[in-house]
Amino acid sequence: MLAAAHAAVKTALGKGAQEASARTYRVREVNVKWRDGKLEQIDEATTRGLGLSLYVDGRYSSVSTSDLRPEALDTFIGDSVVLTRALAKDPFRALPDPKLYEGQAKVDLLLEDPKYSTVTPEQRRSVAKEIEAAARSVKGAEAILSVTSNFSDTLAETWRVTSNGFSGARRDTSFFISAEVSVKDPDGRKPEDYAYGGSRFVAEVPKADQVGREAAERAISRLGAKKGESAVLTMAIENRAAGRLPSYLLGPLSGGALQQKRSFLEGKLGQPIASPLLTLVDDPLVPKGFGSRLFDGEGIAAKRMPVLEAGVLKTYFIDTYYGKKLQMAPTTAGPSNLVWTLGDKDQAALLAAMKDGILVTGFLGGNSNGLTGDFSLGVQGFRVRGGRIAEPVGEMNIAGNHLDLWKKLAAVGNDPYPYSSMKTPTLVFEGVQFAGT
Repeated sequence: MLAAAHAAVKTALGKGAQEASARTYRVREVNVKWRDGKLEQIDEATTRGLGLSLYVDGRYSSVSTSDLRPEALDTFIGDSVVLTRALAKDPFRALPDPKLYEGQAKVDLLLEDPKYSTVTPEQRRSVAKEIEAAARSVKGAEAILSVTSNFSDTLAETWRVTSNGFSGARRDTSFFISAEVSVKDPDGRKPEDYAYGGSRFVAEVPKADQVGREAAERAISRLGAKKGESAVLTMAIENRAAGRLPSYLLGPLSGGALQQKRSFLEGKLGQPIASPLLTLVDDPLVPKGFGSRLFDGEGIAAKRMPVLEAGVLKTYFIDTYYGKKLQMAPTTAGPSNLVWTLGDKDQAALLAAMKDGILVTGFLGGNSNGLTGDFSLGVQGFRVRGGRIAEPVGEMNIAGNHLDLWKKLAAVGNDPYPYSSMKTPTLVFEGVQFAGT
């Protein structure tokens, strides 16, 4: 497949392109779904293809195909070059400066499990079955209506070549298990919740009984949930759910959002936009990280990059194209893994310290405006009284502006969520307006 990428670039240049980059890939995905005591679905698929970026006479196109036969590729690339010539010129389109390919880290990021091929169909089914059994073994399981469990795994291989000197490859594996549990409330409602876990290595995936029990216990804990009273309260957000909030910052930090005037963070570089407690680093070199990489989608060498330091915005995510448009130096096309400067308390200690408020365990729809920073989000969770989790609440809403909210950040937990590239810990915000009854 690396040879196919090299051949595609060579062919594109031979057909008249001045520059070209090619990406070939092969992905195998397997998913086993178990539902209410029986096997419901098995999916297995292997896909492969080629994506090609063409720079022809000041014009640009991006094309793709799944037919990798040499004769088919020759025709496809020739036709694509001809069609590219019919497009409008775009003077900002170009490959990255080759100097940006330099300095690639010489480390093993531990992204591929060498035992991937040893995982059997029987093992996948057994784990999925065990997850359900664990869910149905918890206290209060008589309220359970349905349990759906999954075992999924992926092997992804990617090769990238550019006409100005970059050549790179990566292989990574991932394994995830999950459970979704619905229960019957005496008032007729059917609350549900879920749990999941994963790893790059199958031996490091959480235990099936742990995931099954967590999903069931979370669903059962939702029984009797009611809309709470409207009030200004301290808000803690569970680490699993907290990734929703930084994602609303990352989008407006992109070069595309900045250039198209769709970012409330435009012009904020070097300015405080959050509490001094917020320090974030984008780190693509975290071993076994779900966002880890040695190079980004353009081939730019991956490096640690401060995003916020003590609440001050330090960088944007700028690729080559938008860098030229904005007259800014490229950094990288998008985020990888977020690394937080953590506090010294876990969730229980944070709740004890906040004494009174709401613990948000999930978001229920809502919207965020990347241009203004305004947001309105539905939330569910638990009332916190006397520093302890009390009754469940739901159908509540928080609204405001991200710049205001992040300045209200009062505490950062020591418990980063391990099954996401966001790695969010429990976060505590003071003075949040909740809308309820």
